[in-house]
Amino acid sequence: MKPASLYTPDKDPWRWCAAICAAFLALLWIRLHIPSKIYFDEVHYVKAARVLLTMERPINPEHPLVGKELIAAGMWLLGDNPRAWRIMPALFGTIGLFAFSRLVWAASMRRLATVLATLLLATNFTWFIQSRIAMLDIFMATFAMLAFWQVAAAFRWQHQARWRLALAGVFLGLSMGSKWSVVAPAMLPGLGLAVLCVIQRGKRFVFSAKGAPLPGISLAEAAVWLGLVPLLVYFATFWPAFHYATRPVDPWGIVQYQGYMVQLQDSVTKKHNYMSHWWQWMLDIRSVWYLYENVDGTQRGIVLIGNPVAMWGGLLGLGWCLYAGLRQGRRDALAMALLYLVAIGMWVGNRKPVQFYYHYLLPGAFLMGCLALALDQIWRREDRWRWLGRGTVAAALAVFLWFLPIISAAELSGGKKSYVMWMWLPTWR
Repeated sequence: MKPASLYTPDKDPWRWCAAICAAFLALLWIRLHIPSKIYFDEVHYVKAARVLLTMERPINPEHPLVGKELIAAGMWLLGDNPRAWRIMPALFGTIGLFAFSRLVWAASMRRLATVLATLLLATNFTWFIQSRIAMLDIFMATFAMLAFWQVAAAFRWQHQARWRLALAGVFLGLSMGSKWSVVAPAMLPGLGLAVLCVIQRGKRFVFSAKGAPLPGISLAEAAVWLGLVPLLVYFATFWPAFHYATRPVDPWGIVQYQGYMVQLQDSVTKKHNYMSHWWQWMLDIRSVWYLYENVDGTQRGIVLIGNPVAMWGGLLGLGWCLYAGLRQGRRDALAMALLYLVAIGMWVGNRKPVQFYYHYLLPGAFLMGCLALALDQIWRREDRWRWLGRGTVAAALAVFLWFLPIISAAELSGGKKSYVMWMWLPTWR
């Protein structure tokens, strides 16, 4: 019996995706303990995890607790050492990669697009780099991918919709409990469902459970799963903060405490050498140097930028997804484009004074979905443009391998000027 082709529409490519995820985790594991010291924003979150293990006092209160709790869990299991600081980001980065593949499959039911999306996200630099550092973003993004997977699956397999929406609500709460960067995309499933109910159910859109978009589930019930449950889970994640030895958070003042967190975030106004803006993220023209120094016996570096082939190509993929969604009725393409636009849109009008390229982690992931759907369409062509699909994927993989030393703290030859060969743009320096 011949193995299923990647073009087979009804054959789930989960094994292909799992293999990519396993290779991704194996690559993360190499030098995960290097640098052997805290670097970049680990200074905030490793310290916070250490204090959290003692339950002594509030620390790093401007961010929610879930990500710091997970970093602390790794340290509780493996001790206070570099691999322990980063084990949970690596595991969650791998889980998030697989969840993203499930999201693309449930949304599109296209084998090739699903495999390409998984491969592109694994090699777009940002997902790999954030999976190797003890920061909060990868936890936020992973829980978000788990939530959107469940939402897409609820629409695809509607007999499972109730429990999948409930699970999505839990994951959305945990995502917000990791970092607030997900707030705008987290609202999209509920708002989108509300719009569909108004269009398809008319005046009875709130309480009617008949017919599309999800038979048997009213908008009122969906509001519980996608609105109330995430909020309850989010507030529940503050449970440890109620039990600090000194200055515990008042559980009855938890809503007011959110305002205090906002004030703390807005108070960071001092300009930083690596700060950037949303349009620079989209164009992939502003880097963040997490590390560049002689450490662990040699010169090493970690620069946060996006894979230029994938990130620049992704913008073309976004354009195609908008066209295919609005003009051709491709709901999968429109959904992925909307996820990207909402995720980046929250930063367009965001009043946070100091922003960095790592805030593009989630929008950049959805951009890989847009690119994969576009490449899937090109791959199926029978004309002279068919090579473009294969060529783009091959180029993205080649660029990832070329940049791997400078995004994974490998040993660099050439001393302090070792980085020059990777600086394709002057703004990456």
